Amino acid sequence: MFRLLRYMLLTGILSLWITTGCAAPKGVYHTVQRGQTLYRIGRVYQVDVNRLARLNRLNNRSQLKVGQRLFIPGASRVKYVPATVPASSSGTRKSVGSSASSGRVAKPVRKKSTSASAASSVKPTPAKPSRPAAVSKKAPAAVKGTFVWPARGSLLKKFGQNGSQTSKGIEIATRSGSAVVAAAAGKVTYSGDGIKGFGNLVILKHDHSYFTVYGFNQANLVTTGSFVSQGQKIALAGRPPGGGQSRLHFEIRRGKEAVNPIKLLP
Repeated sequence: MFRLLRYMLLTGILSLWITTGCAAPKGVYHTVQRGQTLYRIGRVYQVDVNRLARLNRLNNRSQLKVGQRLFIPGASRVKYVPATVPASSSGTRKSVGSSASSGRVAKPVRKKSTSASAASSVKPTPAKPSRPAAVSKKAPAAVKGTFVWPARGSLLKKFGQNGSQTSKGIEIATRSGSAVVAAAAGKVTYSGDGIKGFGNLVILKHDHSYFTVYGFNQANLVTTGSFVSQGQKIALAGRPPGGGQSRLHFEIRRGKEAVNPIKLLP
């Protein structure tokens, strides 16, 4: 009898502990759709992207899989997250995407026929079915307004040929110590002063192989490996290593190719 009472008491205490002390954290699960990025999901749900990556144990934060379920802490409902890449340019529909991801390409069936109807039916068949899938993987180029101005000030140096020198970016006149912000959401791939001629330098990696470069900083406010949102303060403006007027050296690159920032800024 005593053992039975003790067992019932322990069971009651255990049940109370489970229902109160181990209650599941509040939140929802968001299913990743084609074209969505971790940055955009975090902005829609207003959750820090570093926290999302940590809770969902994401090793590669820049790549999400379609159908992957992400736990969104604090959310009361699933929200609509617009795709970073439009459906019309991000790739083909389900049938083509499935064959491309599996690595199997269906070979067109060739029928020998002398009739005009048979010839017309065979003619539209593409010679290489794998070509559309390869084209669909190529990300669209950014458009004007994709990036925001990283600092306030007048333009001191333009992109391209400047006299006998060629500039791979632009230079913006700034007030020393003023804010330098991220032109787009991304990951800090470099923050330091080890590259000659740029002083304190920050490099961010963005979606679709875009990079932005911020040089001549008085001080860097972010560390390598961290994630930043668009408009976030990442550095304080300074002067070039050789002296002169306070300014920001700013570049936009797609892969290794330098792009004129003016064409992508508002």
